[in-house]
Amino acid sequence: MYDVIIVGGGSSGLMASIAAASTNQKVLLIEKGKKLGKKLIISGGGRCNVTNRLPLDEIVKHIPGNGRFLHSPFSVFNNEDIISFFEGLGVALKEEDHGRMFPVSNRAQDVADAMFKEMERLHVTILLDSPVKKLLMTDEKVTGVRLHTGEEYTAKAVVVAVGGKAVPQTGSTGDGYPWAEKAGHLVTELYPTEVPLLSKEPFIVSRELQGLALRDAAVTVLNKKGKALVTHQMDMLFTHFGLSGPAVLRCSQYVVKEMKKNGGQPVEMRINTLPDENTESAFQLLNNMMKDEPKKSLKNVWKSLAQERWLLFLMERAAVDPLLTGAELPSDKVRAMAQQLTAFAMFVNGTQSIEKAFVTGGGVSIKEIEPKTMASKKKPGLYFCGEILDIHGYTGGYNITSALVTGNVAGQSAARYAQEHQLESLT
Repeated sequence: MYDVIIVGGGSSGLMASIAAASTNQKVLLIEKGKKLGKKLIISGGGRCNVTNRLPLDEIVKHIPGNGRFLHSPFSVFNNEDIISFFEGLGVALKEEDHGRMFPVSNRAQDVADAMFKEMERLHVTILLDSPVKKLLMTDEKVTGVRLHTGEEYTAKAVVVAVGGKAVPQTGSTGDGYPWAEKAGHLVTELYPTEVPLLSKEPFIVSRELQGLALRDAAVTVLNKKGKALVTHQMDMLFTHFGLSGPAVLRCSQYVVKEMKKNGGQPVEMRINTLPDENTESAFQLLNNMMKDEPKKSLKNVWKSLAQERWLLFLMERAAVDPLLTGAELPSDKVRAMAQQLTAFAMFVNGTQSIEKAFVTGGGVSIKEIEPKTMASKKKPGLYFCGEILDIHGYTGGYNITSALVTGNVAGQSAARYAQEHQLESLT
């Protein structure tokens, strides 16, 4: 008999086991894979972006999928607590652009090893290579878990931290959703977020722009009435199947939601290569540059505005001969070029699969989770944390912040629940 069982050895499960065991509870962590922390070790390109140092309100803004739910858990354990936690375990951290926090060593393995060492110090029992088949429960409460081998383990509290369906090679294959439903929980529709987009535009199909990266472009998703739904200004990439890169990944969930609304029709996106300009100011800028160097060919006059490959592609779109000089170009052509530079329009018609996504949208409904404790409102003794919940953020340390915060709160609360029920059984 254990006090607390944690199912899942990813970021939130590891954190939950440490939080529960630091209150002297007997903790068992069960992981179906042969290794703990698989997704943690490959996150942030193998450097592990452990959290983000932006103010809490900003962090919530970067978690468009129910980020507001996190205000309560943050009041118990927040991003600054994550930083203190890792520094307390001897992992020195450094801040990079946009508040992203990384280990000074640039090694995700150091982050994982520090957590493993702490679990060992706190005597967490670890069971690897042990897929859980179901949660054991009565009408009143959860009582433990049964493995696929038929073995059963009982506990006063169970924390489900098995992740979503994204990045299945790390073990997150959606195992926890049916367990949650059996316990009476609603699982909202799952969909890919932070995922590359697909397009059938001729220039994508012909691979004309494959491998071209645009730096700091403003990428906008439009609804079917042409209204902007969201704009993200970051780097982006043209691929052989469509679009990728940070700005596109952030836009992807808006494409998914718009396609749900419009009956699966293609969605228009616009790319502004000069985010500080609109079509009118870009028109003036192009004209001024032409006036300054009237004898030079246009591709040389404008070469500072965009990479040559992109510039020539846009000039072709605007029907501008790159070898003409400024003196030879009529103003309607300058306007057409300004339009291409600031509002290049294209259609996307879907995303890669949820298995190719970085993050799962949808999951266990947060309406049925107690935000201060991460406890199930449906089944006493049951707790949820991490990506199985219907919470999703952009990449940049936001999802792992959500996982570590909800993991810590779930672990603490499960341990407290186990202690209270220990006392009950003694009296």
